[in-house]
Order: sequence, then structure tokens, then C-alpha cells
Amino acid sequence: MPTLRTTPVSGVSFLIVAGVLWGTGGLLGSLFGAAAGLSPLAVATYRLGVGGLLIVGYLLVNGSVLPRGGAAWRRIAATGLLAALFQVSYFTAVSLTSVSLATLVTIGSSPVLVLLVRRRHAGRRQLGAVAPALLGLALLVGLPADGPAAPGAGALLAGSAFALLAAAGFSVMTLLAARPVPGLDAATTTGLGFTIGGAVLLPVAAATAGVGFAVDARSIALLVALALVPTAVAYTCYFRGLRSASAGVGVLMALLEPLTAAVLAALLLGERLGVAGVAGGLLLGVALVPAARSA
Repeated sequence: MPTLRTTPVSGVSFLIVAGVLWGTGGLLGSLFGAAAGLSPLAVATYRLGVGGLLIVGYLLVNGSVLPRGGAAWRRIAATGLLAALFQVSYFTAVSLTSVSLATLVTIGSSPVLVLLVRRRHAGRRQLGAVAPALLGLALLVGLPADGPAAPGAGALLAGSAFALLAAAGFSVMTLLAARPVPGLDAATTTGLGFTIGGAVLLPVAAATAGVGFAVDARSIALLVALALVPTAVAYTCYFRGLRSASAGVGVLMALLEPLTAAVLAALLLGERLGVAGVAGGLLLGVALVPAARSA
């Protein structure tokens, strides 16, 4: 596959595209899960595995050769394992707490973790964007309501721990991607890595919730859309963008995912954000502007 030269500006553009495309994942994943009767973990397994295979098929058709060298394969394997860790940890956190809390802790912790590791290299605009962006995220996704269905203290603690583990997996994957391996491009990393990740998750999903479903045109179309748009294309753009933009900018642009998801839910599903949600979305969007310009 031809290598495209990226600059800091084009790198940020790739990261923005990735964040926006990730925002379609929740909607497509829920539609596919409902159509196929699958659990969230099974949906994540298909998302990774099929998304990786789509890229591998594309690479084979275009005559790409397998990467050579131990460094390239170690990076591919690490990417696959970290992607699997992220998925299983996140959905475990959701099962123990709620979507809103798992999203808040996972996505909100990632910029903090990366910027702590890269604090000597983080610019003022990146550091200054963290607090308002996280406040906007909290207002946008909200917090789980109290009541009989609220998780107990033990479930809350365990769920938060799994959400932090998911954030750590995504953060390490980001930090690795910001240090490219010579001769290994973003598409190959995503394709082979996610195929490995899907294979790792498959026995876990099969042993817990099951992965079988009745195949029909609707479920297959939704699976292809889920595997292609917020997975194959989005992660390839993300890894490519990190070749020239910093890891700190990368995890901040990932905050576009819940913002895009909220906008799509309001436009397509008729969900109301409320005053706090609208204010949070605006604050989050505004906070990311100086971070994007800092690259």
C-alpha cells in the first residue's frame, strides 16, 4: 500500500475524522446487536475481527505483502491485544455500572493518562484543553441516576477499575502508534492487529454470551457498516494521524466520539440532550479547538 506523507496539520485532520467516525460505532453497534440478537461483547468481537479482515482483504487485493521483521510483528500483536483488552474491559465496566459512567471514566481518563506520560512534551494548549473538555464530557454523557437499579458500592468500584483498565489499554495503544515502526503502515497495523484482537476475543465471547446469530441481509449490512466505518477506516485514520500529530492531541480528538454519538442520537433517534447536554457538547467542542491547533 503506498505510504502517504503526513504533516502535523494533516495528522490532526486524520485524528478528527477518526473521532467523528468512532461516534457512529454506538449507533451501528446497537442496531447490529438488536438485529442479530447478540451481546455487546459479541458485537465488539465481530467489530474487531471483521474490521481487521476487511482491511487484510483490501491489502491482498492491492498486492501488499506481509510485513517483515520482529519489530513489525511485535507492534501488530501488541495492537491486537490492546484492542481486545480495551473492548473486553469497557464492556465489563458497562455490565457492572452503566454506559454513561463507563464512557465517562474510559474516555475521560485517556487524555489524563497520556498527558501524564507525555507531560514534558505536552503543550499549554493541550494541557489547558483537558479540564474544560472533561467537564463538557461529564455534562454531555451525564452520570448514572440513583435508585433501585443503581450499582452497589462493590460493582461501582469494580466497574470503575475495568473502565480505567480500558482507558489504559487505549492510551498505551495510542502511545505505541505515535512511535511508528519503519516499513509498517497504519492500514497493515490495523488490519492484522484487529484480526488478532478479534481472534483473542472470540473464545471469550463464545463461552459467555455466545456469538451465533441468524444471518440475513439487514444483519450482514449492519455488520459490514460497523466493521468498516467506525473500525477499519476510523482506526486506520487514527494510527496514520499519530504518525505526525502527538499522542496527546490524539486522545483529545478521541473525545469527538461521544460528541458525534450524541448529535447522531438527537438527529436520528430523536433523543433530547437537555440543557446540560447541549452545554456540555458546546463546551467540549470549543475546548478541542485550541488542542487541534497546537499540533
